[in-house]
Amino acid sequence: MAKRTVKVASGNGLHARPAAVFANAAAEYDSDITIEFDGESADAASLMEVMTLGVKCGNEVTLISDDEEALDKLAELLESDLDEA
Repeated sequence: MAKRTVKVASGNGLHARPAAVFANAAAEYDSDITIEFDGESADAASLMEVMTLGVKCGNEVTLISDDEEALDKLAELLESDLDEA
């Protein structure tokens, strides 16, 4: 399993629109992708699970998957302002 730790850049963290953009992007991959924050983990492709993590702007999350390309793309996405997406 590969991991990427990334700081969330969206001003609203991973709530509502930013979480939807992220979850939809994760759902495009066939591989399982997990997002971890503060000792909790969620299916990255599940909007509701991502939102329940309570990730705020500036928090660091860890992405885990066998698909390194997916991790790279999703990490890049989280490092951008998804409020503008």
